[in-house]
Amino acid sequence: MSGFEPLPQTPAEVFHMPPESLTCKECQTKYPLEASYVCERCFGPLEVAYGSPAAGVDPGALRRRIQAGPQSLWRYRDFLPLEGPPPRTALPAGWTPLLRADRLAERLGLRELWIKNDAANPTHSFKDRVVAVALARAIELGFEVLACASTGNLANAVAAHAAAAGLDSYVFIPADLEEPKVLATGVYGTHLVAIRGNYDDVNRLCTEVSGEHPWAFVNINMRPYYSEGSKTIGFEIAEQLGWELPDRIVAPVASGSLFTKVARGLEQWLELGLLDGELPTMNGAQAAGCSPVATAFAAGHDVCRPVKPDTIAKSLAIGNPADGPYALELARRTGGAVNAVDDDEIRAGIKLLAETTGIFTETAGGVTVAVLAQLAERGEIDPDERVVAVITGEGLKTIDCARDTFETYEIDSTYDDFEASVPLPGTVAA
Repeated sequence: MSGFEPLPQTPAEVFHMPPESLTCKECQTKYPLEASYVCERCFGPLEVAYGSPAAGVDPGALRRRIQAGPQSLWRYRDFLPLEGPPPRTALPAGWTPLLRADRLAERLGLRELWIKNDAANPTHSFKDRVVAVALARAIELGFEVLACASTGNLANAVAAHAAAAGLDSYVFIPADLEEPKVLATGVYGTHLVAIRGNYDDVNRLCTEVSGEHPWAFVNINMRPYYSEGSKTIGFEIAEQLGWELPDRIVAPVASGSLFTKVARGLEQWLELGLLDGELPTMNGAQAAGCSPVATAFAAGHDVCRPVKPDTIAKSLAIGNPADGPYALELARRTGGAVNAVDDDEIRAGIKLLAETTGIFTETAGGVTVAVLAQLAERGEIDPDERVVAVITGEGLKTIDCARDTFETYEIDSTYDDFEASVPLPGTVAA
């Protein structure tokens, strides 16, 4: 016998899906795993392409490895685009509650409804997931400044995660952003830049700035890595349902990235044998005041015509959605749709969710619940389906939307005034 016996593979080597390249979603041209986001040949978007785990991996063993991981999105590190471990200073994003919503289901005439509550993240929105992944990769690539263009939630997350990691940060927002989101960004010590214009104006400026400064713009030059964080919502839904797929997922659509990446995560696990069945029906939700994807879906178009946003759902106010065509393709391929609801329906959705589940969501969640209610009312959801609605942000971020939706009884400090003024259960106010 000559030579040496090969060393046994480590668990990471056995189970890891190694990122291999950035690949154009349109022409399939491959690029190195660097800070790049657009194809030089056809100008299509780039995404991370992965290798496969070691041959013959047992799905049961892979499930056990996941379950033994941390109570955060890093339990799915084997499926994320990092070369090494996440930074020790990383905020613990992900692993948010999946809550059965029986009272809401009863109101809507559904048998089984679950709420994926991503408001439970560190800065109270799903953006903590995508920023955690983008930040980890930015550090691997040697960046020292984190930046973003934001409609609010991303601003909060970038400022907070950069502060935790000890990085400088620049956050660009529309000047008319909701005040709670502005305050919850500036408190972390970021450089906060308010642009006189809408989100698309902000994004155009940031694209120009990213070409002039060596900064990691999470949703521009780091976008291929950033967007992978949304896959973990799909991973968590499946794991929290006992390694089973729901029949339908209803989620908000802004750029379309979250919507498509949730499905991509489930597809990856189906390919690995971690899940059985087919992709859920995917329903996208938009605000009528900024609904380029819903409009294109209704018209049977494959591309989205840019619009000027005018809606209370500012976190969804992206008039020129980068992943709109892919959201359209996904909705059609799974038998779903992309629908829109107006501002009054959004407010009603916020109130309905709060009254039946105890979850107070921001306007994007109101859009999701309102579209869910719309689908149920039209009979487009089979009553026996298992449905998951994705709530992406906390209601305190858009608290003004709760104004004038309830009554406060102002009384003197006497029992007689209380009895005369405040209705008791089963009674009507005088």
